[in-house]
Amino acid sequence: MTYAQSLWGMYVRWAAAWPALSAFAPFVPLIALWGFVVWLELFPRVFLPGPFEVLQTSWSLLYKGILPAYLGDSMVRLAVGAAAGMALAIPLGIFIGLNQRAHDATWPVLLFFQAIGDIAWLPILLVWFGFGLTTMTFVIVYTVMFPVILNTVLGIRSARPELERAAQSLGASRTRILFEVTLPGALPNIITGLRNGLGYGWRALIAAEIIVGTSGIGFLMFDARRAGSVDEIVVGMIVLGILWYIVDSWILAPIERATGERWGLVTT
Repeated sequence: MTYAQSLWGMYVRWAAAWPALSAFAPFVPLIALWGFVVWLELFPRVFLPGPFEVLQTSWSLLYKGILPAYLGDSMVRLAVGAAAGMALAIPLGIFIGLNQRAHDATWPVLLFFQAIGDIAWLPILLVWFGFGLTTMTFVIVYTVMFPVILNTVLGIRSARPELERAAQSLGASRTRILFEVTLPGALPNIITGLRNGLGYGWRALIAAEIIVGTSGIGFLMFDARRAGSVDEIVVGMIVLGILWYIVDSWILAPIERATGERWGLVTT
């Protein structure tokens, strides 16, 4: 057995014992390369701080309570906006998917507004609502809604008609067919829409905080730019990546896989 094979075997055993932490193993070479580039001093430290400087800044922001407070503000805004967006999008998507006339009338409109990015709304929202929570909430709701609506419509219209006819032949009512056949069949698409919508909403929130916010991770990064603190900007970027990786890989992706496995779209 070669040395590389031995290392790979150790990694496989470690990944089996610590499946959550093993997800961060691919970042080790990236951090090592980052440190090596900084050590070579190809760029001034003021423009590219090293991993150790960023770690020190992270600890300082944690100790002062700035990072937890700003991160909490961002998470609350995302939760409120995403909940409102999903509450509007899922029923609307179900209605459009079930009604052919509604689909024909609204589908071009949905595609039109889907093409207008969330950032494009910020100038007019600033005129309407000013710098505040309302503007950021509108951006998140808008960004979350359309992926959820489109995927919900796709899921409803992709439901297998033979299953609906079989349930109808057994005497099931329209309501029972909807809740026991159509919606379960559409659930994987709905979950995919939620996953995509939350991802877009997270990015929209950060952009809105950079432009109109007075707190939050986006504001932390933009405020650090004014002070020329590149290490704080890097801290914000790392926090964003880690947080979304945790939410997507440990929460949303397992739910998506579970719904697909439950309704026979994939096999374990």
